[in-house]
Amino acid sequence: MSPPRSTATLHVVTDDPRPPPALPSAVLGMLVFILTEIMMFAGMVSAFMITKSSAVLGWPPPGQPRLPVDETLVNTAALLLSGGVLFWAGRVFERDRPAARGPLMTALALGTFFVIFQGVEWWGLLSQGLTMTSSQHGAFFYLIVGTHALHAIAAIGALGMVAGRHAGSRLQSSTFQSVRFFWYFVVLVWPVLYVLVYL
Repeated sequence: MSPPRSTATLHVVTDDPRPPPALPSAVLGMLVFILTEIMMFAGMVSAFMITKSSAVLGWPPPGQPRLPVDETLVNTAALLLSGGVLFWAGRVFERDRPAARGPLMTALALGTFFVIFQGVEWWGLLSQGLTMTSSQHGAFFYLIVGTHALHAIAAIGALGMVAGRHAGSRLQSSTFQSVRFFWYFVVLVWPVLYVLVYL
């Protein structure tokens, strides 16, 4: 005699009952990375300020060129503008994705201008004798500003990737958001460096 068949029905739950995360993992990872970078910049700037305040003969040291404060102020304005334009691009992206291309490309162009202009500035300072080995002034300048430049170049590369995916209609909101946070970090840390290093 065969055993009776069970009449129980197996219910398969297809919907995940858990609520979606408050922050996508890509954005959370970027925020953690930014936090570590803030601490790194804080350490470098602290060492610079201690050295600058203890300089007996004044700062910059005698025989070392002054930093181009006015020219860099123009460059700072371009970088800040790029952050504002990218913020606007993010807002537009939420409502009308194709329309975000214009402000996204504008932000990318302004960021590229910033990096190129900084390169021209470096070339001028090197020709005037400010090098990594010319003084503590030169060493700290290229260390701090150079580290920021590397972050700016990486962020521009990320923005270029975002622009490419946007053009191909393959850009995810979490990817765009994480790259925007990275660029905001590059933009907002620069005025602090400008005030402390250049002025």
